[in-house]
Amino acid sequence: MITLKEFMEVIDYRITEGSDYCWDCFGSHAYTLTSWNGLHDGHSLSITFDTQHQTVYQVEAFDYKNNRAYRLMHPDCIDDYQNEADMRQVDPDEAWDNVEFVDLETEEDWLKKAQAIIVGEDYDTRVDIPLRLDDDQLFELMKQAHERDITFNEFVEQALKHFVEQYKHLLDDRPVIQSPPFPPTNFTQEQARKAVKKAQKKLKKKDRG
Repeated sequence: MITLKEFMEVIDYRITEGSDYCWDCFGSHAYTLTSWNGLHDGHSLSITFDTQHQTVYQVEAFDYKNNRAYRLMHPDCIDDYQNEADMRQVDPDEAWDNVEFVDLETEEDWLKKAQAIIVGEDYDTRVDIPLRLDDDQLFELMKQAHERDITFNEFVEQALKHFVEQYKHLLDDRPVIQSPPFPPTNFTQEQARKAVKKAQKKLKKKDRG
């Protein structure tokens, strides 16, 4: 997880606001620091951490100019956050009106986006997803990428898009498309977690409706 030192370096140690974190999911000593550049079409970055043992619970980057919001949350806190959001009957993914958080998977991805947002540079809006594969799985995926005459990264991106489409079809009660044949056994649940989380969120909304 990103450290307080890394966050401070990204914002050049410029803090504009601080307050206790109002929810209970991060414990009784959670505190949020915010750095806002003062422009409504500008940007702000925030970090929520524990004032006793300095554990960082989440970091957020708000790109108001492009209506984008990025979040990286400590993996041990995600379930507690989701449960409290359900209890409060609020959308856990809403950053502000009609803008949802994009949940990031790696510290490096958040840092790259945050640094670009601060200086007003273009940045890659895609989400970096770490792959944890053993040698046999890696060899099989590289072989399938070679058979399709595409790069390994292109193959993995197509495979993940395929899984997202499967979840969309399940939510829409449409038949699941089985082609192209990407072997699901070669991917862990973590790698498709973003698609799963969105699917679960929409299912909960349907159940409450």
